[in-house]
This record gives sequence, C-alpha cells and structure tokens, in this order.
Amino acid sequence: MMDLEEKLAEYAHDARSGWMKYLFEKCVRNEDSHLIIPQWAEERWVMNTPYNNLSESEKESDRDEARKILKIF
Repeated sequence: MMDLEEKLAEYAHDARSGWMKYLFEKCVRNEDSHLIIPQWAEERWVMNTPYNNLSESEKESDRDEARKILKIF
C-alpha cells in the first residue's frame, strides 16, 4: 500500500508542478517582479465549471490525466 501511496503522491507532485509551470508561463511579470495572472486565465480557470459542462477538448485533457493515474495501478 505504501508503494501505491508514494506513486500517487509523486504523480500529484508532478501534475501540480507542471500546472504551476504552465500557469506562470501565461502570467506577465510587472516592474517589481510580481507575476500577474491575465484576466482571461482567471475567468477560464476559476469559474468552477462542472465536468459535464466542459468542452470536449477540456474533457479530453482531464481524461489524459485520468489515464496517467490509471497507469499507476
């Protein structure tokens, strides 16, 4: 069980790290080095859209993540 827990924890870390890298690439750095999240990104990612209301491409992105998790099992 511990091995599975570690593999899932590693996946969670890699997924979160990858997401943060992607998000930061979309941001703009201001003159005092703070990152500013563009309004379009906030509207897209903070809207809390239920899965059933996502576009097919967004659902497919989530399915890709699900397949990565299933490979661990």
